[in-house]
Amino acid sequence: MTAAVCCTSVTDHPSEEWTAQQIREAFSWEAPKYLMRDRDAIFGGAVVALTQSMGIEEVVVAPRSPWQNPYVERLIGSIRRECLDHVIVWNERSLRRILRSYFQYYEKSRTHLALAKDAPKPRAA
Repeated sequence: MTAAVCCTSVTDHPSEEWTAQQIREAFSWEAPKYLMRDRDAIFGGAVVALTQSMGIEEVVVAPRSPWQNPYVERLIGSIRRECLDHVIVWNERSLRRILRSYFQYYEKSRTHLALAKDAPKPRAA
């Protein structure tokens, strides 16, 4: 199983329609097989209809159960510990630049226990 970080737009007030548009834009070429999500109201009828039409199976986690989505929880923890705890974020543009740089590191150079402490793109020791 492979996973990738997918960055989309940001808003202070997400709505059901906004969320559906983000899914449309994020998966315009190839839709994933599954979409794991919580029970937030932004995943209403429009989003459910969209994911069904795209052939995406929704996996809904139980209420107040972040451990049921360990991949996202682990990624968020890594971003906080390894990146955001060590920098000062000035504004949204600054945050986007910092996260873009971190995701390049995370997906290419960062060592992973699952890879016997090697990086996804192996390098000579």
